[in-house]
Amino acid sequence: MEVRTAEAQRKLIAYLRSPVAIRERCEQLFALVTEGQSRYFTCDLMRLTKVADYVIEVMRCEYPDLEIPFHSRWRHFEVGGVPRLAQLDSQLAGLTPVEKAAAKFDLAIVSVLLDAGAGNNWRYDEQETGLNLTRSEGLAIASLQMFCQGAFSSHSLLQVDAQKLQALTEAELITGFQVNTKNPLVGISGRLRLLQKLGQVLVSSPNLFGNENPRPGNLVNYLLGKSQNGQLAAASVFSAVLEGLSEIWPTRLEVAGINLGDVWQHPAVKDDGLVPFHKLSQWLTYSLLEPLQELGLLITGLDALTGLPEYRNGGLCIDLGLVNLKHPDVLRSPHSVASEVIVEWRALTVILLDQIAATVREKLSMSPEELPLVKILQGGTWTAGRKIAAELRIAGTSPIQIDSDGTVF
Repeated sequence: MEVRTAEAQRKLIAYLRSPVAIRERCEQLFALVTEGQSRYFTCDLMRLTKVADYVIEVMRCEYPDLEIPFHSRWRHFEVGGVPRLAQLDSQLAGLTPVEKAAAKFDLAIVSVLLDAGAGNNWRYDEQETGLNLTRSEGLAIASLQMFCQGAFSSHSLLQVDAQKLQALTEAELITGFQVNTKNPLVGISGRLRLLQKLGQVLVSSPNLFGNENPRPGNLVNYLLGKSQNGQLAAASVFSAVLEGLSEIWPTRLEVAGINLGDVWQHPAVKDDGLVPFHKLSQWLTYSLLEPLQELGLLITGLDALTGLPEYRNGGLCIDLGLVNLKHPDVLRSPHSVASEVIVEWRALTVILLDQIAATVREKLSMSPEELPLVKILQGGTWTAGRKIAAELRIAGTSPIQIDSDGTVF
């Protein structure tokens, strides 16, 4: 990919790391579909009201008072109504507020990076409760247990550090996630590489992660320095996540030797053909906001970030007829994350989530401040996507199958 000057390269990288770029590039592919030019999809916007009604129904069922928390990793730790977060808080009780936030950053960052889809056949047995957990909830509880047991730390419990992450073995992950021939977990080697690379990045970015005992939680101190008058923009957290973690992703597209991460190509996109999504990075950002709020920070500009282009939100749009396939062949075999069909589907999901959110707010007479996108995702589209998938398909699988390496979804 040629860019003429170093300054142009720097500007392109900064642009592709922005929520503005995600929406602008996804809008191009949304227009491609709505104008009938897509090879794969059509879009029936007349279904928007029906989808919004379904989402509201799910929201009222899950949260009757519409007091909806953020869509973040912390929700998965609450599965089964078990007070695990209260138990974690009691374990952290001796720490200062900033130290407590750092520990929660440690947990959230590692747990999110381990959550890129579990596959249909994996289960996690939580011995303390007897619960048999699957998918994101199972991955969350497995990572929480490993964190509390000190599996990611070379120094002390309830901490993650660079030294241990770099030395982490596949055998340790296999044990922690209860993986065996009868209980296979998709992409475990990819998850291991991600954590090992995280350990390397922590050491190489002392401005973000500290000089002594580099750890993900030290990002709290960096972000406190970015706050003004007790306020911090959500986009600032997102920017720090992308700056700090960009090098952990498997080498994909690059500009000037910089790994772009969750950025893909589509020939219909103008200029350079690049379409950024940064799904895991945005979900991680959403997951870091709550520990910052617990420090008393006011998080501003929540809706600057986008909806998450993954198979629950995207599946909701297909399963309720908002997005339709031109050819059923698409459903018959898995597709690469880099394929045009998946890139288009994810782009449609980003734009349609904005439209669903606007319709939901209009129907409920609520403002974006009262019901930001991050709450609609939780209440919400992700939950609704899982619900309709379970009604339509055995094991509630995605309508379109994706070949995942454990680092995108």
